[in-house]
Amino acid sequence: MNLRKAIKTFAVTVVLAAVSMPAASQDLLARMVPVDKKAKQLDTLALQNIKERENMESPSAMLYENWDNSSTHYKGSSLPETFTIDLRGFHMPTPSRVITSNYGPRWGRMHRGLDIKVYTGDTIHAAFDGKVRIVKYEAQGYGNYVVIRHPNGLETYYAHMSKHLVKENQVVRAGQPIGLGGNTGRSTGSHLHFETRLCGVALNPCLFFDFKNQDVTGNSYVFHRNTMESESAKATAARGK
Repeated sequence: MNLRKAIKTFAVTVVLAAVSMPAASQDLLARMVPVDKKAKQLDTLALQNIKERENMESPSAMLYENWDNSSTHYKGSSLPETFTIDLRGFHMPTPSRVITSNYGPRWGRMHRGLDIKVYTGDTIHAAFDGKVRIVKYEAQGYGNYVVIRHPNGLETYYAHMSKHLVKENQVVRAGQPIGLGGNTGRSTGSHLHFETRLCGVALNPCLFFDFKNQDVTGNSYVFHRNTMESESAKATAARGK
């Protein structure tokens, strides 16, 4: 009788163990899934951080063949047929809303930027995150000027400043002071000459920046090479209204 009970007890134990094993395994797997997801998220975040660091060390490497501190205007890769320029994370170069000279023909030559009224000593800020490529003085042109290359593909120029506040190859953040307003170089009054270029080609800053409203024109701008001139002309006309 005791033998029968022992056999029965053993059989029940074996059955319960067989039933409970898959449940335990499933429970273990269930606990592992969130850990696995977290690990993947951490991997993704780590990769993003690596990409961001690389892009800040060599901004827009996919567009520019090299990093050159000697040539003011980049000469290298040709303009892409189409390219989306991310305008998020911006900071206006100056709080001034007064444009004294637009982009376009002026005095028999092409004026490739905007002249914005600032006073000597006014703080000039980086428009986007980026890396400083040029810090120079040009007596018969830009005066004290800075060129910054940005991860969104643009290079921004800040000219006629009274003082530089950054050095070449320095990584800067949007809004960081890079210089002080002035009247250096070929200039008849204190102002900021501001340019935006893509692969060395000047584009109308009004395509990206609305100084009157202290804002950008949108979250992004889609550049099309075949409509570049007409779009620049439209932006100038719209700014003049």
